[in-house]
Amino acid sequence: MPRRSVAVSLGLALAGSVLSSLPAFADAIDGDWCYGGSHMEITGSSIITPDRNKVQGNYYRYRFTYVIPANEAGAGGEITMVMIRGQELVQLNRPGAKDGPEVWRRCKPIS
Repeated sequence: MPRRSVAVSLGLALAGSVLSSLPAFADAIDGDWCYGGSHMEITGSSIITPDRNKVQGNYYRYRFTYVIPANEAGAGGEITMVMIRGQELVQLNRPGAKDGPEVWRRCKPIS
């Protein structure tokens, strides 16, 4: 195999491995979410809550649940989130919410 072909093949393999190791937030609930002045960040089964607590939850690609930590309002209740209308919106359900679910948006749109 000519040297140029080997170099091109190695370059493509390296680029592919780098790109495949980056998080794929466009097709999953992972990412930064905003609602009013609140912000949360989901990375796999970990979430940084709007009150800035890092907790473990249940990650299901398009859905996420977690138990509200002891130092936050509604402690012990379960938050459920489901992606709606593509990849840009999440419906967040709080236990006992009188106004219904909250609709969170990605803080930065994905392309």
